[in-house]
Formats: sequence, structure tokens, C-alpha cells
Amino acid sequence: MNKIIKKNQTKQGYAVIELIFYIALFVLLSLVVINAMITMAKSFKETTLQAELEQSGAIMEKMVREIRASYDIGSITTNDLVLNTKDNNGVNKTVEFLLSGSDIAFKENNVLTGNLNTPNIVVTAINFTQITTTKGKAVKVFLTVRSSNDALARTQDFYDTVTLRGSY
Repeated sequence: MNKIIKKNQTKQGYAVIELIFYIALFVLLSLVVINAMITMAKSFKETTLQAELEQSGAIMEKMVREIRASYDIGSITTNDLVLNTKDNNGVNKTVEFLLSGSDIAFKENNVLTGNLNTPNIVVTAINFTQITTTKGKAVKVFLTVRSSNDALARTQDFYDTVTLRGSY
């Protein structure tokens, strides 16, 4: 009878050790999975931030198209550019790019049509410089943006020099 009791106690001891082993294995696997998920979330956030900054190049593309299509510069300051151009019907119009706070306002015929940057993109600097030569006029544009979602406040710079259509 003593032998039977000892066998049962021994089997119960193995069951507790097995249970502890399985719990430890589950905890270890859970930590690996959680770590992988955290890494993926950080990578996704970083990719999203970089994509936001790169998509801000559309601001520069819009300005380059409008500058290239214009025939003269109405006025130019460091943060404001007014261009004389024509619409699709050949009617004169003005186009203006203006740094307003942290947004680039786009105006046609002195009417605000909207901001060129998205709400999560902050324009930290814009600089317009007129270049005049004997052969024509050009505008040098320098733009710096950052994402409002970026805790590190990294910036992205865009720059271009554009010749006005009617000046060459």
C-alpha cells in the first residue's frame, strides 16, 4: 500500500513541474511575439512619418508648375511670391504662394483657394529668391517641412530653381 501512495505523489510532482515548464515556455513565446509586434508598430510609424515628409514634395511640384507657367513676377519677398499668369482661356490672373503661420496659402486673384500642405505637415521655412538675367527670369525656391506627428522633429528640405515660361 505504501508503494501505491508514493507513485501517486511522484506523478503529481511531475505534473507540477510540467505545468511550470509549460507556463515558462508560454511566457517566453509571448515575450517574443509582443517584442515583434512592438518592433513592427515602430517600423510602421517611422515609415508613415517618412511617407508624410516625402509626400510634401507635392507642395514643391505645385509651386514649380505655377512658376513655370507664369510670364512675370508680380512681387516677391522671402515668404511671399505673386506671379502673373494666364488661365486656360488666356485671361490674366495672379497666383500667390504665402507662408501663413505654418501653412503655405495658395491664392488665385487674391482669393484663398486653400493650403498646399496637409494638416499634419508643418512648414518651418520657405524662401523665394528672384534671379534676373539678360535672357530671362527665374525663381529659386527653398522649402523646409516637418511632420507634427514626429517626436524627433526631423525636417525635410526641398529646393528648385525654375525659369518663368515667358522670360526666355
